[in-house]
Amino acid sequence: MQIKVFNKTRWRLAAWYGVAMGLFLSLCGVAIYQVMIRAYLLSIDRELEAVTGTLHSVIEPTLQQPKRLEPIFQVVLPNLCLPDSDCSINNKIPTHIRLVHSQHGIFSTFYQDKIYYVRFIDNSKNLIAVAGFPPNELPQKVQTKGWQTLKDTRGIRYSQKSLPLHTQNNQLWGYIQVGRSLKELDNRLAAFKLILGFGLPITILLVGGSSWWLAGLAIQPINRSYKQMQQFTSDVSHELRTPLAAVNAKVETILDSSELSEQQARDVLTSVKRQNIRLAELVQDLLLLSRLEQQTLIPTKQPCSLNILIEDLIEEFSALANASSLRLEYSILSHQPLYVMGDEDQLLRLLSNLIANAIQYTPAGGNINLILKKNNGDAVIEVIDTGIGISPQEQQVIFDRFYRVNTSRSRRSGGSGLGLAIAQVIAQAHGGKILVQSQLSKGSIFSIRLPLKVIPPSNI
Repeated sequence: MQIKVFNKTRWRLAAWYGVAMGLFLSLCGVAIYQVMIRAYLLSIDRELEAVTGTLHSVIEPTLQQPKRLEPIFQVVLPNLCLPDSDCSINNKIPTHIRLVHSQHGIFSTFYQDKIYYVRFIDNSKNLIAVAGFPPNELPQKVQTKGWQTLKDTRGIRYSQKSLPLHTQNNQLWGYIQVGRSLKELDNRLAAFKLILGFGLPITILLVGGSSWWLAGLAIQPINRSYKQMQQFTSDVSHELRTPLAAVNAKVETILDSSELSEQQARDVLTSVKRQNIRLAELVQDLLLLSRLEQQTLIPTKQPCSLNILIEDLIEEFSALANASSLRLEYSILSHQPLYVMGDEDQLLRLLSNLIANAIQYTPAGGNINLILKKNNGDAVIEVIDTGIGISPQEQQVIFDRFYRVNTSRSRRSGGSGLGLAIAQVIAQAHGGKILVQSQLSKGSIFSIRLPLKVIPPSNI
């Protein structure tokens, strides 16, 4: 059920992300398409306007009578063709058109990759002459408005610019119309549409696949948290069930007894008290761990001497170590006192959890040694024992809540499996970390690294 829920959520995230990216890419594609059309058309219009203006300025000053072709027409446009003449040979699409300014001797050349045509129309919209195409290849219907878009018999589009021509005595001679091929533009637009048609779906599929993969990465922490919550709920239920069952059994024993001596009553109450203490410690540890993880219990930052803390802990745990037939020693490998910034009570809890853990899992006759030293600007505390050791697989999970290396032994000694979890959270809250090295049947080394604080002598 859990896997189905997370897979469904993953597919939903991937689908929504894919749809959003698809819409975004589509809008970007349409915008680029429109911008490209506008920019290219603007470039063509400017070029066409310049060509038309040049021809107009060269031809118009020489015009004397309406509809009459002056000699300048043949000079400027050698391939000029009349409507009734046979232009099949001489009026093929020219390799270039030369525009000559007779006064300044200036000419420009337009090659075949920028194909133009030139038409001259009288004031009755009848064709006078054409250059660049046979007359029958252009539309028979003639318009004289400024800008037009036409198609020839082959379906090629042309943008056309029209300007009126006047004679020297300011009579309307007719119109000059210059057209420029839009074939290059249409080819580019067709290629762009093809790219959009095939590229956009492929891109959306790639985005969808990436979204599915990223959604999986995003859900992994949630999935882990969900599993940890389930495991935590199960572990808490199990931990609470044992003392509650013991209390319930004692109470039922009392209720089933017809007569109860004073000693029996004391024994029952002692057992109930012991289980109640166990429950209280468990609840207190859970509350501390929750506050530390949620950062609602912020450590009080003040200089703490690790030398003094270790000496106090050695004195505190010496009796417990002697009772377990263990030798507890410590070594300080620094000539100067080592200070860290933190909460003294939490640091004591951190170290005491590791020492108690070492005592708990070290057989009688073993050794436990604490070493305090300085390394690369950090204070390092090593808790070394000759205990049962930890397997490589268990080293990955020993800091999880309620995990025990030896369940039966830790239960007999009253362990709840929260000591290492609390120790790790306290170390992280102080900007440090805990590392473990261990071999089965040879012992373990728990190393605590905390940022070192240099305290001036006047402040010590």
